[in-house]
Amino acid sequence: MSAPFSDPLPTVWDPASHVSEMLKGRRGLVVGIANENSIAYGCAAKLRAFGAELAVTWLNDKAERFVRPLAEGLGAAISLPLDVERPGEMEAVFDHIAAEWGRLDFVIHSIAFAPRADLHGRVVDCSAEGFAQAMQVSCWSFLRMAKLAEPLMTQGGALVTMSYYGADKVVDNYNMMGPVKAALEACVRYTAAELGPQGIRAYAVSPGPLRTRAASGIAQFDELIDMAVSRAPAGRLVDIAEVGRVVAFLVSGAASGMTGDTIYVDGGLHNMA
Repeated sequence: MSAPFSDPLPTVWDPASHVSEMLKGRRGLVVGIANENSIAYGCAAKLRAFGAELAVTWLNDKAERFVRPLAEGLGAAISLPLDVERPGEMEAVFDHIAAEWGRLDFVIHSIAFAPRADLHGRVVDCSAEGFAQAMQVSCWSFLRMAKLAEPLMTQGGALVTMSYYGADKVVDNYNMMGPVKAALEACVRYTAAELGPQGIRAYAVSPGPLRTRAASGIAQFDELIDMAVSRAPAGRLVDIAEVGRVVAFLVSGAASGMTGDTIYVDGGLHNMA
């Protein structure tokens, strides 16, 4: 069984709850909140607690009823729909941010998708259409957001996406998402190299398995959870608050000497043979 959250995540933001003002004055976009258990929500809550101002998106009308209250609770200055498969929606979000803020300091990209039939089958059996869709949503959207954020990051900035250990090693039942996440990590390295001269840093954060809505699509996920708990040196799962604190560090000036890296937040699981 996993340990409880390492610290509470507020559902309503309170200025008095600031643990630090290290991100005061920073403005950023968080993409991928589905509910209060989302990794993206853990990131948003910690970024806000450290003083950042947030723009938050939801996938569609169905998701809005879950995400909008969380966005309001965090005092998000901007809340918008965003489906990266719909032409023009990413551009509309960044245009809105440009009009409202005129600049951007960070982007948190925490979205991934693969059709269930392809995800549950062998990698060699996946369809061309399913693989292309998984790459578009999970990987290409990060590159597109980086391009759209670039002109808004006039003072430099940080781009953060979410990966998983299955990008580097074969993990049972992770299947097609392994190659997709491997491509995402490569995109982070190339983005860091290409945008580094503008002071823009890029990172992949690789949490251990977490009970999120997205992870529920992985076959035999409970067995994956049990494996992580039994093999991780920490002897437990990490939680979304721990991931959020690492992301807050990465977008702050404290991480100015790092870029292009994949940072594991998995209780040491990735070190085990």
